[in-house]
Formats: sequence, structure tokens, C-alpha cells
Amino acid sequence: MKFAQYKQQAQKGFTLIELMIVVAIIGILAAVALPAYQDYTVRGRVSELAILGSSMKATVTENIANNGGTIAAGACKGVTNLATATDNTLSSNCTDTTGVILVTGTSKAKSVPLTLTPTVNTDGTVAWKCTTTTALFKYAPAECRNAIASGTP
Repeated sequence: MKFAQYKQQAQKGFTLIELMIVVAIIGILAAVALPAYQDYTVRGRVSELAILGSSMKATVTENIANNGGTIAAGACKGVTNLATATDNTLSSNCTDTTGVILVTGTSKAKSVPLTLTPTVNTDGTVAWKCTTTTALFKYAPAECRNAIASGTP
């Protein structure tokens, strides 16, 4: 009978070492997940820059097509540069003679500059190349990570 009573009073709950192991595992996971989440948020902010640049690309492409497939003065006609900074976009600029678009992020977007450069193919279509600095590749959209800009655009 005494053995049966002893068996009923078996361990209840967790030991201190088990709790310490769980806390250590949670700490390691948090140490890995937090920086990854922060990079993910910045990439989301930089994607806003790419979207703004895409809307500008459409206008520049149309201007080049209307000019007989030639990039010349007037390539940015109708493109509105950003007048007031937003939470994620510091500035946008279109160079009228080349059609090159530069969209720069705010500090929340790690000041990532995206440079969109048009070139006219032999068939008259316009191809766009997106570049950024290599140090900021991890924040840039995939299409901008393949081309390296020399220095900061």
C-alpha cells in the first residue's frame, strides 16, 4: 500500500533544467527570426519604390514609342516626380534626355536607390534594367539584384 501511495506522488510539472532548455531554444529562435523579420519589412518598403518606378516606366516607354523608338529629350514628358516624401519614398526623379528613373527610399527603407534604365531593342521595344548598389541587394527586388550599378546612383 505504501508503494502505491508513493507512485501517485510522482513528479508534477517541469524541472528547472527543462524550463531552462525551453527558454534557451526560444531565445535562439528569436535571435534568428527577429533580424529576418526586420529585413522582410524593409523589403516590403522597398517594393513600394519599385511600384512607383513601374508607373513612371509606363509613361517613359510610351514617350519613347511616340518618338519613333528613340530615347531623346522629352522622354519624361508626363512623368510627375515625387513632390512630397512619403513614409517609404524620399524622392523620385526622371532624367528627361535619357529616360532614366531614380527612386530613393527613406531611412525606413534603408535609403535604397533603385535606378531604372531604358534601352531600345532592334525591334523598337523598350527593355528596362533595374540596378542598385551591391551593399543593398538584400533589400532590393529580385529584378534589381542581377545588375550592379557602379557606386551609388
